[in-house]
Amino acid sequence: MKKWYAVLGDPIAQSMSPTMHDQWFLENEWNASYIPILVTPENLGQAIQSLRTLGCSGWNVTVPHKQAIIPFLDEVDEAAAHMNAVNTVYRTADGKLVGTNTDGRGFVKSLQEFAGESENNSVLLIGAGGAARGIAHALQSAGYGPLYFTNRTTSKAAELASEMENAHVLSVEQAQQKMGEFGLVVQTTSVGMNFAQSGMPLHPKGVSKDAVVADIIYNPLETEFLREARLAGAKTMNGVGMFVHQGALAFEKWTNVYPNTKKMIQTITMKVGG
Repeated sequence: MKKWYAVLGDPIAQSMSPTMHDQWFLENEWNASYIPILVTPENLGQAIQSLRTLGCSGWNVTVPHKQAIIPFLDEVDEAAAHMNAVNTVYRTADGKLVGTNTDGRGFVKSLQEFAGESENNSVLLIGAGGAARGIAHALQSAGYGPLYFTNRTTSKAAELASEMENAHVLSVEQAQQKMGEFGLVVQTTSVGMNFAQSGMPLHPKGVSKDAVVADIIYNPLETEFLREARLAGAKTMNGVGMFVHQGALAFEKWTNVYPNTKKMIQTITMKVGG
């Protein structure tokens, strides 16, 4: 019997998840399809009940539902509980819906594939939302640190830093002054996405030439922030790898197969780059 999977969000037309997962289903001879579903916030509960009833085998969750979906699930695992956010749902053998989060681990896999080991594991995280939380927990679990958080609203950065060990808060001005001290700088805000928001949350000037500067945005492939970091001499990494690896971890959860990520990174890069 053919299985089916989905991605829920609002908006959803821009999602490249169907392209990615349908290709992986084909490559791995998995009899399944994957569809995007537009779900508005007020209809989320009804949508989850419909997916239960109709036998959806699993789905991904994107904005604005990553936190709001939690009460409608039977369980969340440790990763999702840490982040208070879900990006992947799977069914257990007894039919329970379990939420997990693969965003942070997807970023770390992408980083390790891109940069390998580093002598300087100090990290500056720009932003204090759900993406920053997930990436911070995953980086800390992988041995990175100390972690420094900076955000336009300092209180949000302080709240996030309080959740973990060896984590600190910097004002935007302080982060700017210390830019050259970090081995990894991660931009986790939406500034620069889809060319809709121009500008940068802060300028990467002064960044170490040995540093990796990452932006989790993948459309455009090079944000203004990444361009300035590249011009400053740093190694830069866009969000394509994170997007592909978080999807691969979801695919593995559903099928017990980790798909070909290198080929998919090339595919997504070509599609976004036009």
